Amino acid sequence: MAQQPLPTSDLDHILNQTKTLWDEMQHKHLFITGGTGFFGCWLLESFSYINRQLNLNARATVLTRDPSAFAMKCPHLAADPALAFLAGDVRSFSFPDGDFHYIIHAATETSGRQAAEQPLDMLTTIIDGTAHVLRFAQTHATRKLLLTSSGAVYGKQPASLTHIPEDYLGGPDPLDPGSVYAEGKRISEQMCALQSVHSPIEIKIARCFAFVGPHLPLDAHFAIGNFIGDVLAGRPIRINGDGTPMRSYLYASDLAIWLWTMLFRSPDLVPVNVGSGHDLSILELARAVVQSLNASVDIHVAKEVIPGAAIARYVPSVDRARRLLGLNETVDLQEAIRRTAAWYVAEGKGGA
Repeated sequence: MAQQPLPTSDLDHILNQTKTLWDEMQHKHLFITGGTGFFGCWLLESFSYINRQLNLNARATVLTRDPSAFAMKCPHLAADPALAFLAGDVRSFSFPDGDFHYIIHAATETSGRQAAEQPLDMLTTIIDGTAHVLRFAQTHATRKLLLTSSGAVYGKQPASLTHIPEDYLGGPDPLDPGSVYAEGKRISEQMCALQSVHSPIEIKIARCFAFVGPHLPLDAHFAIGNFIGDVLAGRPIRINGDGTPMRSYLYASDLAIWLWTMLFRSPDLVPVNVGSGHDLSILELARAVVQSLNASVDIHVAKEVIPGAAIARYVPSVDRARRLLGLNETVDLQEAIRRTAAWYVAEGKGGA
């Protein structure tokens, strides 16, 4: 089923916040991996819109396993002559001809099911994909490359650390099979550092946390997406744990603003957390979804809170993004929830 374009108000906001960055993209060619997922749809649509509004005459080539499937999903993007779609696997795609001055490597595997059932395939996709993209960058005149890494590289966030900074040197347990995604991202960052020793390419590292917005699945392993989906379908919200873990959510228009800013302006090999610093518990999140959407559904919490137990956290410090790049969160959580729900309602997915 074809999905509608993103709201013009969001695209205008991205343009207004990044307008001064785009001069260097005039007549240039961008290569994007992972261009058809949640991140990719926002990056592609904002690129397409800004390219037209500013008359950049830029082009983008998008790697996807199935161009025809994406054309059915987003026909308005498939019809843009500035966008070309290359069929292939990130680990082995054939290099297209020409110079690609900019690369965004956003292809990754985030499926919780795949991590549990096919962890080695997830690991090789992340690692071999990054290696292949770096080889491509070396041979195609790339000047700037943005890697979308993850806050997972920090491992378990200490309960005493409310907001985790980029200089925290903890890490995931390498003997825990559940760390496969995090370890893949850590190795990808290391590969970028090794590449940088012998290359003039500027490599930017975005350590991404949690997000909300149109295109976020409502039936996957994203709590906020599931909660919005429950409310739209009139179902009770069910929290499988005790509701105490702390999270934060950045709206996708801000995500796009941050990623474009990082591609053009972030220093070489300086990791920057991408996310919201406004934290709340999973139970508070469920209540925020209900309140933001003026709903009357019940919230069921499966487990009792254990007194004195350490609270799990996954919340970034965004001080570096603010200080280094002037980035801020411009859409609050309640508005982000409302915009996400409104887009899905317009998609015809607002009922059971």
